[in-house]
Amino acid sequence: MLQLAFVNFRKGSYILVEGKAESNRFYIIQGGKVQITKNTEVVAEEGGNVLGPGDFIGVVSSMSGHSQIETAIALTDVTLISVSRDQFSDLIEKNTPVAMKIIYSFTKKMRYLDEALTRITLKKNVQSDITHLFTIGEYYAKLSKYSLAIYAYYHYLKNAPNGEFSTAARERFMALKAMGTSINAEMLEPKTGEMTRIYQDEAMVFCECQPGTELYIIQKGQVKITKIVDNNEVLLAVLKTGDMFGEMALLENKPRSASAIAQAGTQLLAVNRQNFNQMVATQPQLIARLTTTLADRIWLMYKQLANTVIKDPVSRMYDMLMLQVEKLKIPFQAQKSYTFDFGPTELANMCGIAKEQVSQVVGEFLREPIIRIIDDRITVTDLVELTKQNAYRKKLMDMERARSENRSTNSTVLW
Repeated sequence: MLQLAFVNFRKGSYILVEGKAESNRFYIIQGGKVQITKNTEVVAEEGGNVLGPGDFIGVVSSMSGHSQIETAIALTDVTLISVSRDQFSDLIEKNTPVAMKIIYSFTKKMRYLDEALTRITLKKNVQSDITHLFTIGEYYAKLSKYSLAIYAYYHYLKNAPNGEFSTAARERFMALKAMGTSINAEMLEPKTGEMTRIYQDEAMVFCECQPGTELYIIQKGQVKITKIVDNNEVLLAVLKTGDMFGEMALLENKPRSASAIAQAGTQLLAVNRQNFNQMVATQPQLIARLTTTLADRIWLMYKQLANTVIKDPVSRMYDMLMLQVEKLKIPFQAQKSYTFDFGPTELANMCGIAKEQVSQVVGEFLREPIIRIIDDRITVTDLVELTKQNAYRKKLMDMERARSENRSTNSTVLW
């Protein structure tokens, strides 16, 4: 049974503290105003840093099970409704509008943060023009990944039959078909009534900028989430069994913000809007899991934004590895090794390191004693040592920042 508690905080009180170990509850503001701050705020919050009645505090950290990403201070006397993580499924059943408000606020925040990350790390604004589908087709055709190219050409022609590149896309599509490139027709246009999708070979689930109407749950296998930027494939994530993806396009009715590529042997459960509404009404546990997935991604996005202010590129790569370990909640044990699902070049791309610097930076990174490459993937030989190295590098960065501030202060005084 859903029983919510009311808590009061006096003006000036700290409600949440950034970096504190994960909390099992979040708050809904019933009355008063609360200010949100971050130690490293790379981009301003889309809705501002002052929250009022109906807004949520601490929901990202609570639902993701990670440390707090922000500090919350009462600007006035405030009254909050306290909700434990274990109560969220009951909240969906008893007060569905509140639960859905959290989910929709998450998808809106994710798109905003995704655009900011792309702009900062890749030095590009997010492309949403349908012509980018043609660019994706050209990229994969040059790599001889013809089934991926056919998918992109097909959906470009479907959405822009008389577009700028329609003639070229049609010629490329027909040429690849004539070469004997095989792609299952149901992979190009899945039947909406069939929720289970099985991929025998590497295949495109959807392309960035493509309209989307489904979210997916991985029942078996792996899915890569990527972007094509400046004729380069940037790996954003590798998702595994139990993960969800594609929810932003479904919930916001906007184009896909990235591409999803299923690896051979992957099985997906596709959920369209009608099925999703039924799930909300009948499967609150599944909706709670979706909320947890969204919260986890938002937590990681804030950490990735903080990563962008690290000036030393090798230190940035160390920090990104730490983020991936924290995201996966892998226990830090001495002499315990871990192999990631990506290689050093992909890690450098994730960190937004300039293409002309990647080779040199990767070379320096691979000279680190705890780093190994096994089957083109990064292996850290000691997770505790990774923690120490990352902390040491951050300490050096803080010392350099302090010296720089002191020099600036002294120069001002002398002037």
